[in-house]
This record gives sequence, C-alpha cells and structure tokens, in this order.
Amino acid sequence: MSLSDPFAVADAAPFGDLPEWNLNDLYPGRNSSELARDLSRAEADSIAFEERYKGKLTEIAKSDVAGQALGEAVAAFEALEDLLGRIMSYAGLLHAGDTSDPERSKFYGDVQEKITAASSHLLFFQLELNRIDDGALEKAMAVQTLGRYRPWLEDIRREKPYQLEDRVEQLFHEKSVTGRGAWNRLFDETMAGLRFSVDEEALAIEPTLNLLQDADGDKRKAAAGALAETFSGNLRLFTQITNTLAKDKEISDRWRGFKDVAASRHLANRVEPEVVDALVAAVRGAYPRLSHRYYRLKAKWFGGDHLDHWDRNAPLPEVPTETIRFDEARATVLGAYGLFSPEMANIARRFFDERWIDAPVRPGKAPGAFSHPTVPSAHPYVLLNYQGRIRDVMTLAHELGHGVHQVLAGPQGALMAPTPLTLAETASVFGEMLTFQAVLADTTDPVQKKAMLAAKVEDMINTVVRQIAFYSFERALHTERQGGELTSERIGALWMEVQGESLGPAIKLQPGYEVFWSYIPHFVHAPFYVYAYAFGDCLVNSLYAVYEGTEAGFQEKYLEMLKAGGSKHHKALLAPFGLDASDPGFWEKGLDVIDRLIGELEAMEG
Repeated sequence: MSLSDPFAVADAAPFGDLPEWNLNDLYPGRNSSELARDLSRAEADSIAFEERYKGKLTEIAKSDVAGQALGEAVAAFEALEDLLGRIMSYAGLLHAGDTSDPERSKFYGDVQEKITAASSHLLFFQLELNRIDDGALEKAMAVQTLGRYRPWLEDIRREKPYQLEDRVEQLFHEKSVTGRGAWNRLFDETMAGLRFSVDEEALAIEPTLNLLQDADGDKRKAAAGALAETFSGNLRLFTQITNTLAKDKEISDRWRGFKDVAASRHLANRVEPEVVDALVAAVRGAYPRLSHRYYRLKAKWFGGDHLDHWDRNAPLPEVPTETIRFDEARATVLGAYGLFSPEMANIARRFFDERWIDAPVRPGKAPGAFSHPTVPSAHPYVLLNYQGRIRDVMTLAHELGHGVHQVLAGPQGALMAPTPLTLAETASVFGEMLTFQAVLADTTDPVQKKAMLAAKVEDMINTVVRQIAFYSFERALHTERQGGELTSERIGALWMEVQGESLGPAIKLQPGYEVFWSYIPHFVHAPFYVYAYAFGDCLVNSLYAVYEGTEAGFQEKYLEMLKAGGSKHHKALLAPFGLDASDPGFWEKGLDVIDRLIGELEAMEG
C-alpha cells in the first residue's frame, strides 16, 4: 500500500480497517506540477516582498497611510507564511509516514533547505516591525487593516528584547538546516530504524513500547529488556545528539540574553515563569499523595509491595484485555464529543470521512501520535499508531481534540491561529476527559469500572507527574551542560534521580532503565515542551469541574475559547470560566481531581 493512493485503507486485523491519510489536499505528489509551482512562487514572492519592504517600515509608519500600508504588508507576510507552511507541512507529513525511505528523506531535506532559503528573505520583517516607535505603531493600529493583527503584533513585541542584529538572525536561521534541524532529523530516522528483539522477533519501537501494557508479565519484562539493550547499543549517538542540541540552545540563549534555561520556552508559550514555577512546585509537592500513593495501591493489587518499572503501566490482573476495533473507537469518541457539542462531533467526523487520519503501525513510520495543524488554508492531519487498546482510544480522542481546536482556530489566519503550547493541550485533554466520562458512564461491571478508573489515573499521572519529572530532568541536564559535555552515565544518573523522586518507592527501577531517557522525542524537538502537558491536564481538570457545575452556556464559551486560537492570553481565555492560572491555588484544584479518583479506587478495596 502506498500513500500515493489518497483513499488507501489498511486492513490491520483484528483492528478492522485503518485509514491512511490523504495528503492530496496539500499536493497531489512530490513530483506534481502544483508543488513545483508553489516552490518557485515561494522563492519569487519572498524575494519580491523583501525588495518591496526591507528598510522601509519605519518610514511607512510615519506616513499618513501607515495603518493601511502596514496592514497590507502584514497581510502579504501572512499569505507567504501560509504558502511556506503548506509546502513544509506536506514534506513533513510525507516523511513521517515512512522516515526510513531514503527518497522521502531526501525530498524532506531538499524542501527544508528551499523553504529555509525562501523564508530568509522574510526575516527582516518582524525585526523591523519591532523597531517602529511604540506610539507610531499604536496610532497605526487604530486602522482596522492593521488593527486586526494587534494580538500578533503585541506577541512579537515581547520578543523585542531578545532579537539580534539582522545578519546574525539570518545566520541563525540559515544554519538551522545544518544545525538543530539536521540533528532532529538524525534522531527521527535513527529511532524509526531501530529494531528490538523480543522473543526472537525484531520489532519497531511502537509495538515494543506497546508490550509494556501487555497482560503477560513475561512479555512486559522481555520488552523492557529489549528496549534497554537497543537503546544502550545506540547510547553514544543519543548522548552526542543530546549534548549537541543542549549546547546549541545554550549558544542561542546566551546571544539573545535569556537568563534561565527554560526562559525562551516560557516566552514562546506566552506564560509567566512564576506561573510555571507554581505548577512545578504544586505537582512535585503532590508526588506522595498522587503517584507514590497510587503505585503503592497498584503494587498491592499485584500481590507485592513494589512493581518493577516494566509493570508500571500493566493492565490490572484478572481483568480481560479487550481488543477495540477502530470503528468502535471512532463511534466511542464521536459519541462522547456529540453528547457535549454536536458542532464538535461534526468537525471530528470530517477527520474520518475525508481521510485526515493515518492510523496503522508501519515499519519506518514516525512513532507516537500527533495532530499537525498544517496551515489555515488547508486542514489538520492526525497521525496515530493504533493498536486496539483503550489507551489508543483515548489517544484518538486526544489528537482529535487538537484537530478540532486547529480547525476552529483556522479563521484567525496563519499568524494568529497557532496556540501557545500550554493552551494547545487544553482541547486535547478535554476531549480525552469527555471520552473517558462517557465510557465510564456506560460501564456497569465493577471490575471493568475499576480498570477504567485505574487507567485514567495512570494516564493523568503520566500527563502530570511524569511530564513535570521530564521538565525537572531537562532543567538539570541543560543547567549542568553549561559546564561541559555530560557522559551517558551522568545523563542516566540525572534521569534516575528525577524518576525515583516522581514515581516513589513502590516502583523499582531495575538495571536498564537508566537509558530510557534516550527515546523521548520532546527532549530533542522542543526543549521544555513537556510542562505544557501538565499545564493542560490541570487546567482541564478545573475546566471540567466548571462544566459539571454549569447548567447551560458552557459549550458556547468553550468553543469560543478554541476559536480564539493564539489571539488571546491565558488570563483572557480563562476569565469567562472564573479561572485564573496565576492564582497559587489554581493548580491544587486540578491535582485534587486526581486525588479524588485515587480515593475512589481505594474505596473499592473496602
């Protein structure tokens, strides 16, 4: 089967028909005339834009038609961003479908170079906008042509203290292809090509990780051993990638004047450092009553006082493991979305009906799951590695939440549709919660209900506790890297320290676990991204509590929040719900939801 067939459907029994995405909505193929035309236009239009506006924005801002002229310039820039984004999205999605295919890899690399070259002609624009006098810009924004872009303009003004001289910015931009971008690609292609020997079968990473949730304890142990063996065999490379990227970030941060290792991420997320610090402190303080407590309870269910690390996500003993067909997963998620909002369900249904989803596990396919927003002139695409477990159903609900959010925010345009990572997780986690509550409500068997509650608690611990532990690990690694390269052993020691603290004494970290840091893609692709998951989960827990206590009107306010995209700060978005993430007590409300679910499980013990 080939992605060149736009309506290909994989028969991956026993999961039923699994869709593969139709990328024709972006381009008919990598050799298509449409793509060649747009690549040529991207370069020509970017050069023309530079010739028309470079070095002239300050004078335009002083003119009598500043609002109209600057507004037209921003609109032209936005159109170019959409065009460049469409091309790069197509190349990236095609590559994600099979990162082991050398032709796709070459195509992806070639397109990346061309788009970087074209966009280098646009770098001046935001830099020059930030040189316009505040008063002149404010006056120009009184004209709607420019005023509609106020949220975006205010966002880029926040970057002003950290921007560099134009030629340095251009150098950083152009060298990203041979720098961070190249190391990212090396990691992806290496990880996709790894094979893990389990019971004399060579498996890719996704099915191997999936075995850690198998009902057979021997299979879980074998999978953990295979992961450790293969990661260890490639540890020198992963250590070099990690050291290089951490140093690359340190150089950029130092040149730009960021004083803290995570400061650039906070700025990109439009979230205050003290808000993140409060979140981290609240979660770390809650480790004993959340993860430590839950894993102690789970160990008791397994007949002991501790669990080996490969049993952390094991299904509960004596609970039948059900294989869920993809059509059942679809009905479950759409049903849950529909009960909340028919509009939301109708948007989500398009992902299935119009082949915006790529579901089957394939050799070389990118691991994990994501929803790629592409650009507002097109639509998002969802990648899954569906393997028929309840967690896969929740992953589908999660990624469709992203997808619905991205569709609703699309009318904001290419500059204001993108949402900061902290808020980008809101719709996805909320979609998961809707699906979980719908499935739980339909579950009458007490054994299955216990299993459902346990699975939800584990997902929330993985989203909140585990991600904050990841953030703590990254902080320690990047801070220590400032003093020189870290050995594989030292990185492993940092990893074991934060994992032991977060998981607690009931999880026994056996030899081999010290190398498990090496496969986490977020550490490579988006340093310090991970706290956004905890931010989103705690936020949604509070948001869902508001929903449960609201008689009417919540859905409308919720959809309006999603439609805002990146045009509003988190304070403005949460205000209609009476929530404030800067309130020190805000995070405790979200953590209390997990606490109560663990309490329900304890109560089932009698």
